[in-house]
Amino acid sequence: MADAHTKQHDYHLVNPSPWPAVGAISAFVLAIGFIMFMNGDNNGSWTLFGINPGTHQVLWLVPGFLGVFYTMYVWWRDVIKEANTGYHTPVVQLHLRYGMILFIASEVMFFVAWFWAFFDASLMTDAVSIDAATGDLVGQVARVEETGGIWPPEGTEVFDPWHFPLLNTLILLTSGTTVTYAHHALLHNNRRGLIWGLGATIILGMIFSAVQVYEYASAAFDYSTQYDGNIYGSTFFMATGFHGAHVLIGTIFLIVCWFRARAGHFTPQQHFGFEAAAWYWHFVDVVWLFLFVFVYVWGGWNGVYH
Repeated sequence: MADAHTKQHDYHLVNPSPWPAVGAISAFVLAIGFIMFMNGDNNGSWTLFGINPGTHQVLWLVPGFLGVFYTMYVWWRDVIKEANTGYHTPVVQLHLRYGMILFIASEVMFFVAWFWAFFDASLMTDAVSIDAATGDLVGQVARVEETGGIWPPEGTEVFDPWHFPLLNTLILLTSGTTVTYAHHALLHNNRRGLIWGLGATIILGMIFSAVQVYEYASAAFDYSTQYDGNIYGSTFFMATGFHGAHVLIGTIFLIVCWFRARAGHFTPQQHFGFEAAAWYWHFVDVVWLFLFVFVYVWGGWNGVYH
Protein backbone atom coordinates (compact mmCIF):
# COMPACT_ATOMS: atom_id res chain seq x y z
CA MET A 1 0.00 0.00 0.00
CA ALA A 2 1.16 3.50 -0.75
CA ASP A 3 2.02 5.97 1.99
CA ALA A 4 -1.12 7.94 2.96
CA HIS A 5 0.95 11.08 3.55
CA THR A 6 2.16 11.19 -0.07
CA LYS A 7 -1.24 10.47 -1.63
CA GLN A 8 -2.26 13.52 -3.70
CA HIS A 9 -5.06 12.10 -5.90
CA ASP A 10 -8.29 10.08 -5.78
CA TYR A 11 -6.84 6.95 -7.34
CA HIS A 12 -5.31 3.95 -5.61
CA LEU A 13 -2.05 2.80 -7.21
CA VAL A 14 -1.41 -0.53 -5.49
CA ASN A 15 2.11 -1.68 -4.72
CA PRO A 16 3.40 -5.00 -6.09
CA SER A 17 1.83 -7.92 -4.23
CA PRO A 18 2.98 -11.55 -3.99
CA TRP A 19 -0.56 -12.91 -3.51
CA PRO A 20 -1.54 -13.26 -7.21
CA ALA A 21 1.53 -15.44 -7.81
CA VAL A 22 1.05 -17.41 -4.58
CA GLY A 23 -2.63 -17.92 -5.38
CA ALA A 24 -1.92 -19.06 -8.95
CA ILE A 25 0.69 -21.60 -7.83
CA SER A 26 -1.59 -22.89 -5.06
CA ALA A 27 -4.53 -23.24 -7.45
CA PHE A 28 -2.32 -25.16 -9.90
CA VAL A 29 -1.15 -27.55 -7.17
CA LEU A 30 -4.75 -28.01 -6.00
CA ALA A 31 -5.93 -28.71 -9.56
CA ILE A 32 -3.27 -31.40 -10.00
CA GLY A 33 -4.43 -33.02 -6.76
CA PHE A 34 -8.07 -33.00 -7.89
CA ILE A 35 -7.13 -34.46 -11.27
CA MET A 36 -5.27 -37.29 -9.54
CA PHE A 37 -8.21 -37.82 -7.18
CA MET A 38 -10.82 -37.96 -9.95
CA ASN A 39 -8.69 -40.36 -11.99
CA GLY A 40 -8.38 -42.74 -9.07
CA ASP A 41 -4.62 -42.46 -8.48
CA ASN A 42 -4.79 -44.16 -5.07
CA ASN A 43 -1.38 -45.03 -3.70
CA GLY A 44 -2.07 -45.01 0.02
CA SER A 45 -3.64 -47.31 2.57
CA TRP A 46 -5.29 -44.82 4.95
CA THR A 47 -8.82 -43.41 4.70
CA LEU A 48 -10.36 -40.02 5.46
CA PHE A 49 -14.14 -39.83 5.96
CA GLY A 50 -14.46 -43.19 4.22
CA ILE A 51 -12.36 -42.07 1.24
CA ASN A 52 -8.95 -43.44 0.37
CA PRO A 53 -7.31 -40.33 -1.09
CA GLY A 54 -3.91 -41.92 -1.67
CA THR A 55 -0.48 -40.63 -0.69
CA HIS A 56 0.27 -38.91 -4.00
CA GLN A 57 -3.04 -37.06 -3.97
CA VAL A 58 -2.51 -35.81 -0.42
CA LEU A 59 0.93 -34.46 -1.33
CA TRP A 60 -0.83 -32.20 -3.84
CA LEU A 61 -4.27 -31.60 -2.31
CA VAL A 62 -3.21 -30.54 1.19
CA PRO A 63 -0.60 -27.92 0.14
CA GLY A 64 -2.99 -26.72 -2.57
CA PHE A 65 -5.86 -26.21 -0.13
CA LEU A 66 -3.63 -24.54 2.45
CA GLY A 67 -2.11 -22.24 -0.16
CA VAL A 68 -5.51 -21.20 -1.57
CA PHE A 69 -7.01 -20.49 1.85
CA TYR A 70 -3.90 -18.63 2.98
CA THR A 71 -4.01 -16.48 -0.16
CA MET A 72 -7.68 -15.71 0.47
CA TYR A 73 -6.90 -14.66 4.04
CA VAL A 74 -3.93 -12.40 3.38
CA TRP A 75 -5.37 -10.84 0.22
CA TRP A 76 -8.64 -10.03 1.96
CA ARG A 77 -6.63 -8.68 4.91
CA ASP A 78 -4.74 -6.27 2.65
CA VAL A 79 -7.86 -5.05 0.84
CA ILE A 80 -9.67 -4.52 4.15
CA LYS A 81 -6.73 -2.47 5.43
CA GLU A 82 -6.87 -0.35 2.29
CA ALA A 83 -10.62 0.21 2.73
CA ASN A 84 -10.26 1.16 6.39
CA THR A 85 -7.34 3.56 5.90
CA GLY A 86 -8.94 5.81 3.29
CA TYR A 87 -7.64 4.35 0.03
CA HIS A 88 -11.11 3.45 -1.25
CA THR A 89 -12.12 6.96 -2.25
CA PRO A 90 -15.42 7.55 -4.11
CA VAL A 91 -13.54 7.30 -7.42
CA VAL A 92 -11.89 4.02 -6.40
CA GLN A 93 -15.23 2.63 -5.18
CA LEU A 94 -16.80 3.47 -8.54
CA HIS A 95 -14.05 1.62 -10.38
CA LEU A 96 -14.37 -1.34 -8.00
CA ARG A 97 -18.06 -1.49 -8.88
CA TYR A 98 -17.19 -1.48 -12.59
CA GLY A 99 -14.75 -4.30 -11.95
CA MET A 100 -17.35 -6.37 -10.06
CA ILE A 101 -19.90 -5.87 -12.84
CA LEU A 102 -17.39 -7.06 -15.44
CA PHE A 103 -16.45 -10.03 -13.27
CA ILE A 104 -20.09 -11.11 -12.94
CA ALA A 105 -20.51 -10.65 -16.70
CA SER A 106 -17.59 -13.03 -17.26
CA GLU A 107 -19.23 -15.54 -14.91
CA VAL A 108 -22.44 -15.25 -16.92
CA MET A 109 -20.51 -16.31 -20.02
CA PHE A 110 -19.21 -19.37 -18.15
CA PHE A 111 -22.78 -20.48 -17.56
CA VAL A 112 -23.74 -19.65 -21.13
CA ALA A 113 -21.20 -22.29 -22.18
CA TRP A 114 -22.66 -24.93 -19.83
CA PHE A 115 -26.22 -24.17 -20.88
CA TRP A 116 -25.12 -24.26 -24.52
CA ALA A 117 -23.70 -27.75 -24.02
CA PHE A 118 -26.88 -28.89 -22.27
CA PHE A 119 -29.23 -27.53 -24.92
CA ASP A 120 -27.06 -28.81 -27.76
CA ALA A 121 -27.19 -32.31 -26.27
CA SER A 122 -30.88 -32.21 -25.37
CA LEU A 123 -32.36 -30.47 -28.41
CA MET A 124 -30.31 -32.32 -31.03
CA THR A 125 -30.49 -35.92 -29.87
CA ASP A 126 -31.36 -37.15 -33.39
CA ALA A 127 -29.41 -34.66 -35.53
CA VAL A 128 -28.46 -37.23 -38.17
CA SER A 129 -28.78 -36.95 -41.94
CA ILE A 130 -27.76 -38.99 -44.99
CA ASP A 131 -25.01 -37.89 -47.34
CA ALA A 132 -26.63 -37.71 -50.80
CA ALA A 133 -23.41 -38.66 -52.59
CA THR A 134 -22.35 -41.66 -50.51
CA GLY A 135 -25.53 -42.65 -48.69
CA ASP A 136 -23.64 -42.68 -45.40
CA LEU A 137 -25.05 -41.41 -42.15
CA VAL A 138 -23.55 -38.08 -41.15
CA GLY A 139 -23.96 -35.84 -38.14
CA GLN A 140 -24.01 -36.86 -34.50
CA VAL A 141 -24.31 -40.60 -35.01
CA ALA A 142 -22.47 -41.44 -31.80
CA ARG A 143 -24.83 -39.23 -29.80
CA VAL A 144 -27.88 -40.96 -31.24
CA GLU A 145 -26.38 -44.34 -30.41
CA GLU A 146 -25.83 -43.18 -26.83
CA THR A 147 -29.11 -41.37 -26.19
CA GLY A 148 -31.44 -43.43 -28.37
CA GLY A 149 -32.52 -40.21 -30.03
CA ILE A 150 -34.44 -39.00 -26.97
CA TRP A 151 -33.74 -36.83 -23.94
CA PRO A 152 -33.09 -37.79 -21.23
CA PRO A 153 -31.35 -40.85 -22.67
CA GLU A 154 -33.44 -43.97 -22.49
CA GLY A 155 -33.26 -45.64 -19.09
CA THR A 156 -31.86 -42.58 -17.30
CA GLU A 157 -33.31 -41.97 -13.84
CA VAL A 158 -33.48 -38.23 -13.23
CA PHE A 159 -34.24 -36.26 -10.08
CA ASP A 160 -37.81 -35.37 -9.30
CA PRO A 161 -37.60 -31.55 -9.56
CA TRP A 162 -40.42 -31.13 -7.05
CA HIS A 163 -38.46 -32.67 -4.18
CA PHE A 164 -34.89 -31.60 -3.30
CA PRO A 165 -34.44 -29.24 -6.30
CA LEU A 166 -37.60 -27.36 -5.33
CA LEU A 167 -36.44 -27.26 -1.70
CA ASN A 168 -33.10 -25.77 -2.76
CA THR A 169 -34.93 -23.24 -4.94
CA LEU A 170 -36.95 -22.07 -1.94
CA ILE A 171 -33.79 -21.95 0.17
CA LEU A 172 -31.94 -19.74 -2.31
CA LEU A 173 -34.93 -17.46 -2.89
CA THR A 174 -35.22 -17.00 0.87
CA SER A 175 -31.50 -16.27 1.12
CA GLY A 176 -31.95 -13.57 -1.50
CA THR A 177 -34.49 -11.85 0.72
CA THR A 178 -32.31 -12.13 3.84
CA VAL A 179 -29.26 -10.60 2.14
CA THR A 180 -31.50 -7.80 0.80
CA TYR A 181 -32.80 -7.26 4.34
CA ALA A 182 -29.21 -7.05 5.57
CA HIS A 183 -28.44 -4.44 2.90
CA HIS A 184 -31.42 -2.30 3.85
CA ALA A 185 -30.49 -2.62 7.52
CA LEU A 186 -27.01 -1.34 6.69
CA LEU A 187 -28.38 1.61 4.76
CA HIS A 188 -30.47 2.54 7.82
CA ASN A 189 -27.44 2.07 10.10
CA ASN A 190 -29.07 -0.92 11.78
CA ARG A 191 -25.99 -2.96 12.64
CA ARG A 192 -27.94 -5.65 14.48
CA GLY A 193 -30.19 -6.20 11.45
CA LEU A 194 -27.14 -6.34 9.18
CA ILE A 195 -25.47 -9.03 11.29
CA TRP A 196 -28.63 -11.12 11.64
CA GLY A 197 -29.47 -10.82 7.96
CA LEU A 198 -25.98 -11.88 6.93
CA GLY A 199 -26.01 -14.75 9.44
CA ALA A 200 -29.33 -16.05 8.10
CA THR A 201 -28.04 -15.87 4.53
CA ILE A 202 -24.88 -17.79 5.43
CA ILE A 203 -26.87 -20.53 7.17
CA LEU A 204 -29.21 -20.86 4.19
CA GLY A 205 -26.22 -21.09 1.84
CA MET A 206 -24.74 -23.88 3.94
CA ILE A 207 -28.06 -25.75 3.96
CA PHE A 208 -28.25 -25.45 0.17
CA SER A 209 -24.77 -26.96 -0.19
CA ALA A 210 -25.62 -29.79 2.22
CA VAL A 211 -28.78 -30.65 0.26
CA GLN A 212 -26.85 -30.63 -3.01
CA VAL A 213 -24.18 -32.93 -1.57
CA TYR A 214 -26.91 -35.37 -0.51
CA GLU A 215 -28.51 -35.06 -3.94
CA TYR A 216 -25.23 -35.84 -5.69
CA ALA A 217 -24.59 -38.82 -3.40
CA SER A 218 -27.90 -40.38 -4.49
CA ALA A 219 -27.58 -39.62 -8.22
CA ALA A 220 -28.51 -42.58 -10.40
CA PHE A 221 -26.68 -41.22 -13.45
CA ASP A 222 -23.29 -40.66 -11.82
CA TYR A 223 -19.93 -41.05 -13.51
CA SER A 224 -18.96 -44.69 -13.56
CA THR A 225 -16.03 -46.66 -14.92
CA GLN A 226 -18.47 -49.49 -15.57
CA TYR A 227 -20.60 -47.41 -17.94
CA ASP A 228 -17.87 -44.95 -18.94
CA GLY A 229 -20.00 -41.96 -17.95
CA ASN A 230 -22.87 -40.53 -19.98
CA ILE A 231 -23.82 -37.31 -21.72
CA TYR A 232 -26.71 -36.55 -19.36
CA GLY A 233 -24.49 -36.86 -16.29
CA SER A 234 -21.75 -34.78 -17.95
CA THR A 235 -24.00 -31.84 -18.80
CA PHE A 236 -25.96 -32.06 -15.53
CA PHE A 237 -22.95 -32.17 -13.22
CA MET A 238 -21.05 -29.50 -15.14
CA ALA A 239 -23.88 -26.98 -14.91
CA THR A 240 -25.15 -27.71 -11.40
CA GLY A 241 -21.70 -28.47 -9.96
CA PHE A 242 -20.25 -25.20 -11.27
CA HIS A 243 -23.17 -23.40 -9.67
CA GLY A 244 -22.59 -25.30 -6.42
CA ALA A 245 -18.98 -24.09 -6.41
CA HIS A 246 -20.27 -20.53 -6.76
CA VAL A 247 -22.58 -21.03 -3.77
CA LEU A 248 -19.59 -22.14 -1.68
CA ILE A 249 -17.53 -19.16 -2.83
CA GLY A 250 -20.44 -16.79 -2.18
CA THR A 251 -20.93 -18.26 1.29
CA ILE A 252 -17.25 -17.66 2.13
CA PHE A 253 -17.60 -14.11 0.78
CA LEU A 254 -20.58 -13.50 3.07
CA ILE A 255 -18.79 -15.03 6.08
CA VAL A 256 -15.98 -12.51 5.62
CA CYS A 257 -18.59 -9.74 5.43
CA TRP A 258 -20.24 -11.06 8.63
CA PHE A 259 -16.98 -10.76 10.56
CA ARG A 260 -16.40 -7.32 9.09
CA ALA A 261 -19.92 -6.26 10.06
CA ARG A 262 -19.30 -7.37 13.65
CA ALA A 263 -16.06 -5.37 13.62
CA GLY A 264 -17.95 -2.26 12.47
CA HIS A 265 -16.19 -1.91 9.11
CA PHE A 266 -19.31 -1.05 7.11
CA THR A 267 -21.10 2.29 7.14
CA PRO A 268 -24.14 3.46 5.14
CA GLN A 269 -21.77 5.57 3.04
CA GLN A 270 -18.95 3.03 2.49
CA HIS A 271 -19.67 -0.69 2.22
CA PHE A 272 -18.52 -1.87 -1.19
CA GLY A 273 -17.25 -5.19 0.19
CA PHE A 274 -20.73 -6.13 1.36
CA GLU A 275 -22.37 -4.73 -1.76
CA ALA A 276 -20.13 -6.85 -3.99
CA ALA A 277 -20.98 -9.97 -1.97
CA ALA A 278 -24.71 -9.19 -2.25
CA TRP A 279 -24.44 -8.71 -6.03
CA TYR A 280 -22.62 -12.02 -6.33
CA TRP A 281 -25.24 -13.80 -4.22
CA HIS A 282 -28.13 -12.43 -6.30
CA PHE A 283 -26.30 -13.61 -9.44
CA VAL A 284 -26.06 -17.10 -7.92
CA ASP A 285 -29.81 -17.00 -7.16
CA VAL A 286 -30.78 -16.05 -10.71
CA VAL A 287 -28.56 -18.73 -12.27
CA TRP A 288 -30.16 -21.36 -10.05
CA LEU A 289 -33.64 -20.37 -11.26
CA PHE A 290 -32.51 -21.05 -14.83
CA LEU A 291 -30.97 -24.36 -13.77
CA PHE A 292 -34.12 -25.41 -11.95
CA VAL A 293 -36.44 -24.56 -14.85
CA PHE A 294 -34.36 -25.87 -17.75
CA VAL A 295 -32.10 -28.60 -16.33
CA TYR A 296 -34.31 -30.10 -13.64
CA VAL A 297 -37.89 -29.45 -14.84
CA TRP A 298 -37.68 -29.21 -18.63
CA GLY A 299 -34.55 -31.34 -19.07
CA GLY A 300 -35.97 -34.23 -17.06
CA TRP A 301 -39.57 -33.93 -18.27
CA ASN A 302 -39.62 -37.28 -20.12
CA GLY A 303 -37.31 -39.12 -17.73
CA VAL A 304 -37.95 -41.64 -15.01
CA TYR A 305 -37.79 -39.96 -11.59
CA HIS A 306 -35.20 -41.35 -9.19
